[in-house]
Amino acid sequence: MLQVELQHQAGAFALDARLAAPVPGLTVIYGRSGAGKTTLLNLIAGLARPAAGRITLGDEVLVDSARGIALPPEARGIGYVFQDLRLFPHLDVRGNLDYGQRRARGRAAAIPRERAFELLELGTLLDRRIVGLSGGERQRVALGRALLAHPRLLLLDEPLAAIDAARRAELLPYFERLREERALPVLMVTHQYEEVLRLASEVVLLADGRVLAQGTPTALCLRPELQALVGPEALGTVVDSHVAEIDPALGLAQVPIGAAGPLRVPAAGLQPGQPLRVQLLARDLILATREPVGLSVRNRFQGQVLALREAGDHDCLVDIDAAGTRLVARVTGLAARELALAPGVPVWVLVKSVSLRGHLFA
Repeated sequence: MLQVELQHQAGAFALDARLAAPVPGLTVIYGRSGAGKTTLLNLIAGLARPAAGRITLGDEVLVDSARGIALPPEARGIGYVFQDLRLFPHLDVRGNLDYGQRRARGRAAAIPRERAFELLELGTLLDRRIVGLSGGERQRVALGRALLAHPRLLLLDEPLAAIDAARRAELLPYFERLREERALPVLMVTHQYEEVLRLASEVVLLADGRVLAQGTPTALCLRPELQALVGPEALGTVVDSHVAEIDPALGLAQVPIGAAGPLRVPAAGLQPGQPLRVQLLARDLILATREPVGLSVRNRFQGQVLALREAGDHDCLVDIDAAGTRLVARVTGLAARELALAPGVPVWVLVKSVSLRGHLFA
């Protein structure tokens, strides 16, 4: 496990961070710009020295200020993909990758060269110049160069921030493949919640230089610390489950969510048995106080109101227990009054299948 306990001062900004990243796994450090995410990565990589603290990776101590230990960056065995990538424009792709290989320093490869090429589809790029690559292709080369250095830990600083939405969608599957290899720990910085949902096996919430909470996306999805960061539009229950069965005639897959029953989600690209992460957005849930009939909505669950909270703009959030699964719905204050919603009131929760997206998660 990577364990970090650091205090650091940079001008008026103070970082006081404690976290533990599982090994292997992809841990996402999530927070707004200015939260201290890149500073934290730089301290772990050895590009800056903390005022006080301790960093360990497995059994090895990388930093221990009390004992005067601070390994130089080249001795830490850490791969770092920066926001600006820092590829060498005077070298072709092969030359950049070979540079990474030379930095391996005899360490065992967590992901062998051939496998790295396969994961990132680098074979067709080897003879091309860096200046002729697209943003997504450059990102794959930078990631490949870091992997070929045989790191014990991989740091990714907002790897998708510099590309547009279309290129980001193309690149996300490559990061999913890296996570599914489970070959080495990865610490990734982002301020995009979509990337948390797609990639994170563990999440660290960072704000104003402090860790607010840490846990799986499922465990943190309804925590107030996360709600303050993502805002009402991205708020919703996150469920880690699997594809139980598929009805090809209807194009729908059934995904169990505990005792509440199965969700029906679009089946495109899914196979029975695959692990799946699904988010039920609060804005997409519909509430009824009587059993609905004659509706096109395929997903309906019985539940009971736990609490109501103000959500601004005359809306409110309704916390619901659906047979042990906690859901949250965003409704107008008018709807809450007319339905007489209050703790203990039984409700039906409805969500359209077409509003749901599942992310494969191994």
